[in-house]
Amino acid sequence: MPLFGPTNTRRAGLEIVFQAQGMLQAEAVKGRLEASGIPALLDYESLGQTLGITIDGLGEVRVMVPIDPAADARELLRRPMDDEDDEVDLEPD
Repeated sequence: MPLFGPTNTRRAGLEIVFQAQGMLQAEAVKGRLEASGIPALLDYESLGQTLGITIDGLGEVRVMVPIDPAADARELLRRPMDDEDDEVDLEPD
């Protein structure tokens, strides 16, 4: 049981696709989703972020997406990033 009691993780129309231990990892996951066209938002307990604590549920950041693309988001996050994900085409078509 978390130190400060259960956290309400339900948000209307959204689904959790990833739980990170800290903001840095969560921001990276959010960026990967958004770069693939999947809107995402971060849900977290502000006390953990304020104090920088990552124990007993504090510091946990939930990455949430709309329900419709949730399955696609999970699939994307299961795949390892490869060189193709990092390439950006700077040449005009």
